Amino acid sequence: MKKLIIITSFMFLYAGLHAQDAYTQQMQSAVTKLDAAKTTNDYEQLAINFMQIASSQKTQWLPDYYAAFCNAKIGWLKQNTDPDNIEAFANKSLEQIATAKSLLDTSKQKKELSEVYCIFSMANRAMVFINPMSNGRKYGPAAAKYITLAEQENPDNPRALYLDAWQKITTPKLWGGDKTEGKQLLNEAKQKLESNPSTGVEPHWGKTEIDDMLKKLK
Repeated sequence: MKKLIIITSFMFLYAGLHAQDAYTQQMQSAVTKLDAAKTTNDYEQLAINFMQIASSQKTQWLPDYYAAFCNAKIGWLKQNTDPDNIEAFANKSLEQIATAKSLLDTSKQKKELSEVYCIFSMANRAMVFINPMSNGRKYGPAAAKYITLAEQENPDNPRALYLDAWQKITTPKLWGGDKTEGKQLLNEAKQKLESNPSTGVEPHWGKTEIDDMLKKLK
């Protein structure tokens, strides 16, 4: 009987390790594709892929986080070309990132929480893009609030610094914008990314966005 218990325990352990290994492989494959994504179609397909992973990994926060990022990114890409079709993606992003947050121990996982707040900010900003005149007052302050929260949880988060920079650069000076400070934040964010490069499944996006914005400032 004792021997049977040991064998059964070993089988459960092996199955658990195998499932974890499969999850890691799936995530690495999807994140590698995400690193090369450029178009709304790329991000839309990746959002579906991440949600497929999330459906079988209900305790992992990263699949929902990445699905939310992809949908928020679609909203940002549609800002100037297709604002009428942003809302569905922004709403999906808000739902998915709320799920990701619910899977964190927010008292201990401060860096992870900072990443989550970045996506909350992006999704709220995407809602502003739909109609700045009517949505700006509701979603603009929320987007700004989440940037502040992201920086509070992790002052060294380059993605939070990038979003802060974007906000300062795109906001008119009359309303608190500051292109000089924004450019400084962009350079700080870029330096942090370059000094701590990551190619794993943990959040590491931002370099392309930062470089594109720096080019526009020249």
